[in-house]
Amino acid sequence: MTDPRTIFDRILDGEIPCHRLLENEHVLAFLDVSPLSRGHALVIPKERKAFLHELSDDSAAALGRALPRVARAVLQATGAEHYNVLQNNGAPAHQAVFHVHFHIIPKVEGQGLGIDWQPGTLLEGEALATSIRTLLAQ
Repeated sequence: MTDPRTIFDRILDGEIPCHRLLENEHVLAFLDVSPLSRGHALVIPKERKAFLHELSDDSAAALGRALPRVARAVLQATGAEHYNVLQNNGAPAHQAVFHVHFHIIPKVEGQGLGIDWQPGTLLEGEALATSIRTLLAQ
């Protein structure tokens, strides 16, 4: 039988060690074991949800408070001036671990995240914006 828990569940349960950077009631931040650059960090909620939209407001708020703090510390520790924050939802969006997580990836000397950005054209902008505003007001 396979273990349905993710590697992050196992880290939160203390079964797998990590290099902890920040921990509180809602959030754990630690160094990525397969970094794209020096200082590559992960920030995860302790609430065990696969997708960002599933998180409670409390967990989301705690992540929002932790991300800038961790980013500032990573920049200061590494001397990097630039970085990416990456968060994926779903396998087609390149999510590999199905527990919400944010990457803070310093961009230095050719190391870090590479992105192939292929912009499209905004169609039906006002109709789409109206639909989203209506849903947000509910």
